[in-house]
Amino acid sequence: MPQKILSEFTDAELLLESKRMKSMQFINAVLFGVMIGVATYSTVKNGLGILTFFPLLFIQMLVKNRSRKKGVDAFVKERNLQ
Repeated sequence: MPQKILSEFTDAELLLESKRMKSMQFINAVLFGVMIGVATYSTVKNGLGILTFFPLLFIQMLVKNRSRKKGVDAFVKERNLQ
């Protein structure tokens, strides 16, 4: 399912998305830490290999979620919803 463009969200949808992003913030932080930990442990234990770089691929998705959260926050502020 393609994501809607943030400018097309109604005020209610935008507030709901903002709340959802806030709840995902903690989960993303934990996942980010786990991925860095796995990559570091794998490098120390086995040297450079696939397990070193595999978790780092998922970090890109977490960073993308963070940039989307910033976009949602900007639209919420622009529309004076908070």
